[in-house]
Amino acid sequence: MEPKDIFLAKLVRKPTPRVAIGSATSVVTTDLMDEVKVAFPHAHLNAESMAQLAAAGHTVLGFDNVMPLFSVWHESATLGCPVEWGSKSQWPDGKPIYSSIGDAIRVPPDFLKQPSCAVPLKALQLLQRMMKNKAAVVGKVFGPWTLGYHLFGVEEFLMATILDPDAVKHAMRKLIEVTVAFANAQIDCGAEAITLGDHCTRDLCSPKTYRDFLFEIHQELQERIRCPVILHICGNTADRLQYIRETKLACFHFDSKVPAAEARRLAGGNLALMGGTSNFNIVRSGTPETIANDISEKLHVGIDIIGPECAVPLDAPCKNLRTIVETARKLGGEPKWRNRT
Repeated sequence: MEPKDIFLAKLVRKPTPRVAIGSATSVVTTDLMDEVKVAFPHAHLNAESMAQLAAAGHTVLGFDNVMPLFSVWHESATLGCPVEWGSKSQWPDGKPIYSSIGDAIRVPPDFLKQPSCAVPLKALQLLQRMMKNKAAVVGKVFGPWTLGYHLFGVEEFLMATILDPDAVKHAMRKLIEVTVAFANAQIDCGAEAITLGDHCTRDLCSPKTYRDFLFEIHQELQERIRCPVILHICGNTADRLQYIRETKLACFHFDSKVPAAEARRLAGGNLALMGGTSNFNIVRSGTPETIANDISEKLHVGIDIIGPECAVPLDAPCKNLRTIVETARKLGGEPKWRNRT
């Protein structure tokens, strides 16, 4: 099987000759930018540069997938948020445009043609041609909860879940259309799976809030996005994994704050799991021994796709990412745990 086939099979927990190695989020580092001679912020804003840097996730690092949307701000920029696209060593950042949850959200009818959406759409087309079916091409969108943070500000949005929950739900119904449209446009341009980022971790959103505001939204996104969906949530999500697995999403990209064994138990037998490797203890600071121990733990409990827990730190060494890939391939023959889940 090609790396692409292994990755896509593991997204739906099908047997493969080895474990998959990949990431639903960015694996770009300053080392990698130096190696391919493409850097931020240009790679956020130019399709050819974006595709070239994303391709290095496979051609240089050896991951089984590539993912070109390195920033969290593409949709929000098209919706009017002022965005500073950062630098080689700094992630982009943006500011909200609305002061009250009651403000009417304006979605430009041509938002997919505006640069911050049009660039990654073209980059996905280029990546499909560059990969030649060797690596899976993954797109990325943000859910209406995260878009609400961006448009209204985190404090205003979260306070409104208590003071005016109907207005929050109204805003999310408007924003879900942006998520769906951008996701399906990415599929039309070559994405074979979609990362759905929605920042509803424990420190910002209780499990009850997830149930009341997000559960049905994520179910609907699973139904309306025309390919396997990988939900990514940072932080400790153990208290909402029971809801996540009931959404019928294909895969959950989890944080190291949830121990791998606990994540596997809570996810059950149908929800694929990706990631869980600490960006700070392993990706940035790991040794060959600690990397091997981490991967062995993930394989033992049945993590389907080995890789970092979230976008890797920009100052992480490329050699550690390569070591993760090489070690996972060495240790990760088809595991014996499948019949136990």
